[in-house]
Amino acid sequence: MTTSPALPRVLHPDRLLPAQPQERAIARELYEAVRDLPIVSMHGHVDPRMLAADEPFGDPASLLVIPDHYLVRMLVSQGVPHDSLGVPRRDGVPVETDPREIWRAFASRWKLFRGTPTRLWMEHVLESVLDVPSALSADTADEVYDAIVARLALPEYRPLALLDRLGIEILATTDSAEDPLASHADLASRGYGDRVVPTFRPDSIVNVDREDWRAGVDGMAAISGIDIVDYRSYIAAIESRREAFVAAGARATDHGHLYADTAVLDHADADRILQAALRGEVDPASSRAFAGHMLTEMARMSSEDGMVMQLHPGVLRDYDPQVFAARGRDVGYDIPVPIDHARALRPLLERYGHHPGLKLILFTVDEDVFGRELAPLAGVFPAVRLGAPWWFLDTPDAMRRFRDTVTDTAGFYNTAGFVDDTRAYLSIPARHDVSRRIDAGHLARLVAEHRLPMDEALETAVDLTYTIPRDLYPPLRRA
Repeated sequence: MTTSPALPRVLHPDRLLPAQPQERAIARELYEAVRDLPIVSMHGHVDPRMLAADEPFGDPASLLVIPDHYLVRMLVSQGVPHDSLGVPRRDGVPVETDPREIWRAFASRWKLFRGTPTRLWMEHVLESVLDVPSALSADTADEVYDAIVARLALPEYRPLALLDRLGIEILATTDSAEDPLASHADLASRGYGDRVVPTFRPDSIVNVDREDWRAGVDGMAAISGIDIVDYRSYIAAIESRREAFVAAGARATDHGHLYADTAVLDHADADRILQAALRGEVDPASSRAFAGHMLTEMARMSSEDGMVMQLHPGVLRDYDPQVFAARGRDVGYDIPVPIDHARALRPLLERYGHHPGLKLILFTVDEDVFGRELAPLAGVFPAVRLGAPWWFLDTPDAMRRFRDTVTDTAGFYNTAGFVDDTRAYLSIPARHDVSRRIDAGHLARLVAEHRLPMDEALETAVDLTYTIPRDLYPPLRRA
């Protein structure tokens, strides 16, 4: 009886390190210094309900394929229907439910991901997290699938045990303003309150043109116990929810506006717009003005309660209305668009850019903005930090360009550390590993060019990986 040969592992120990021999040797030493440091994951979308339930993961498809919009969008772009990938529909029309068939649809098109970060992340997940071969293809799909199933059945692969296995010291989730935070309370009661923390995301209650705005406001009113009838009660309800988030361990807010507009409306104008929104009569110009005003208000609140303010603008979300109607949000149809940052942020920065209580982290998906606007802002305003390459820019080459572009103006210490921004729980260490390798390569070049001594490069590597994000997002007071 013959047995098929073992599938190969494909991860190279020097992946993403410089090709030039001298720099590669230096980068290896720098990477070794940070490779095993704990992960500080301060912006992501892992579901806290999954962590609180702590049940075994069901299958490879529901864990690794269906929720990963990076992966899904590539397959859809090549003509694979959402239905075939098991992405659920709002109207209840059946979609593929056989996880093995979904996995086969993915694995048989593995070549589509050549050269993409999705491939890097998936290979890392398979080999380094799940300890299974990563040589995917139509021929190996079932063998890899079965190996993953065997791993997921082990107790050390349950969600909470994976916090240790993945090396995650702290994990921040993203939670709407009206969220009751029940899962976080449950986790805190079991000793995870300082390890899995919420993040206050008020998009659904400040963007009055969203289809779910009224439901969000009504939910916030119900949970805060404040009847929202005017602008004053609306602000009181938001402040009440922020207090609840801080009490639950939150360290940051997160804002996913289309524009970076900030503004200052007087009380009467803000009240007029809010009252119109409550009646369902607000116009687009007023909606945009109110959203900009609320970003400035959020900066005021952060300067008072200490939550770090993260701004992620410039993405036209749910671009295809038919897909949104059929599938809802977060299925890959979000498209970057150019926006103004310097002028748009000026009203906020005029008031709070020098405030000692505010830390504002600015992200972008427009590479031109890094050097032209954001690095200069971070390089002069004490309240501003420059966020890592995010979403469409969380790729090795974009990360290299980021360091080359911003360091001249902002240095290393006006940046904020890496964020993984992922729902794919098992890919968190893969994404952080890519960042650590790219930073090691950048610092290695500075050492090789005699622009930075090795001891300072080692210290900087540790700071970028661990010290800066830990210091930037400190624990806040609890009720």
